[in-house]
Amino acid sequence: MLELMRVDAGIADLWEPLVSYLDQASDFFFSTLSRAAPVWTAVRVAVLVPLMKAAVVLCLVMSVILVIEKLSMALVALYVKVFGRTPEKVYKWEEIPQDSELGSLPYPMVLVQIPMFNEREVYQISIGAVCTLAWPNDKLIIQVLDDSTDITIRELVQEECGKWHRKGRNIHYISRDNRNGYKAGALKEAMELDYVKKCDYVAIFDADHEPPTDFLLRSVPFLMHNREIALAQARWKFVNANECIMTRIQEMSLNYHFKVEQQSGSSTMAFFGFNGTAGVWRIIAINDAEGWKERTTVEDMDLAVRATLRGWKFLYIGDLKVKSELPSNYKAYRYQQHRWACGPANLFKKMALDIIMAKEVPLMKKLFLLYNFFFARRIVSHNVTFFFYCIIIPLSSFFPEVVIPKWGVFYVPTLITILNSIGTPRSLHLIVVWVFFENVMSLHRCKAVYIGLLEAGRVNEWVVTEKLGNTLKTKQISVVEKKFARKLWERLLFLEVSMGLILLICACYNFSFRKDQHFIFIFPQTISFLLMGFGFVGTYIPQTK
Repeated sequence: MLELMRVDAGIADLWEPLVSYLDQASDFFFSTLSRAAPVWTAVRVAVLVPLMKAAVVLCLVMSVILVIEKLSMALVALYVKVFGRTPEKVYKWEEIPQDSELGSLPYPMVLVQIPMFNEREVYQISIGAVCTLAWPNDKLIIQVLDDSTDITIRELVQEECGKWHRKGRNIHYISRDNRNGYKAGALKEAMELDYVKKCDYVAIFDADHEPPTDFLLRSVPFLMHNREIALAQARWKFVNANECIMTRIQEMSLNYHFKVEQQSGSSTMAFFGFNGTAGVWRIIAINDAEGWKERTTVEDMDLAVRATLRGWKFLYIGDLKVKSELPSNYKAYRYQQHRWACGPANLFKKMALDIIMAKEVPLMKKLFLLYNFFFARRIVSHNVTFFFYCIIIPLSSFFPEVVIPKWGVFYVPTLITILNSIGTPRSLHLIVVWVFFENVMSLHRCKAVYIGLLEAGRVNEWVVTEKLGNTLKTKQISVVEKKFARKLWERLLFLEVSMGLILLICACYNFSFRKDQHFIFIFPQTISFLLMGFGFVGTYIPQTK
């Protein structure tokens, strides 16, 4: 009993100083808080609220710019569709005569290039499709530009080329000891070979693209009969669009790009950005534009802008479709979108002055390039999507003084969403999913835009988009699911998860203390960031041992 009393006394001796310390700490905290409250109130009123109001106005202005741009392009595409303004009606097109006596004489010499890098899953697709193109053997030269670092893949590609060479195709396997300039470097070096001088046109296909057999028969005549056309661009058709939700959403975005953006550019200014594949160039036009350059990761857009500044026209052939593959792995998609957002922003910085000073381009085309093609689509669109919908609207929950008009929160985004969905009617039921997916991706696109404008660390990063080919078909679903569950932690993405938690706080506060009901939008956005941050998007493929 005596020992228990001693223990209690010891505890009491320790407890009293602890309680005293806690009381002092509490007094200090609340006194500091009371002294800081006026300072915080002053900073909030003098700095944060005006900044938020200015940001809202800026985002509303950008939203109007974006909706006008999209509406104008949609009206042009609608006009082309309703009045049947097909390329054959606008430009001269005649079928190449089939005469046994003339043989291959009416056909021009065409070069076909297939750049690739470690494309184990898909290299046979493009090589096989190109080698079966309907074009005379003596008027077709094929170059397989293999920058693969995997020796086994190089041997497989070389063997495939040898197989088609034995079948009579004039196919050349070309490899380099380095990846200088990446794709642009490979294309540039290949164009300097002596036998290329015999060719009039060059068609380019990425390793996952599969042109139809009549591709050259339908596209080359436009270049033959219209001397002002430098490029004939075909549309992409996606073979794996139904693989998962992520590919369905990509299909919606890219269908809009082709059916609206490319179509409107071709119909109004005879200009659009070359997609880097599934197109035929006039070689004289490439040389006139000073050839391929390695200064950005969008060498295709770079060449297109330089060619149009020399007075050349571009033609989009919407009913000529080339099969291609969408990235179904979220990590691969992020790398692709970084390149597609960073490269144009960097090119805009490098070429703005060249566009202004160009002498062979009318003023309207200069304005189109600077404002419509670059500023509105490549700068404004990414900024307004991320800052307005992912930052400003959620943070406005903490600033009751900041009022965002209903037309900016609801009507404008709804109109933009409807315009983006018209290219893929079969996926209208996924439009809400598309909205939140695009908002999450705007985080990476917006970051990439500023990397490009500021020429920061990852400005010249080139990560080849991973292609899966028939990978899924060759693996048991149970194995994929098992690997997926075991390696979930490996796909944890800090940025997405962090944004999801911030949005969750904003949504809860808005629900509890505000009457504008922005939480209806913020809560689903939170779920989108967390789902993508924890790796529940896209197709996961286990590594081959």
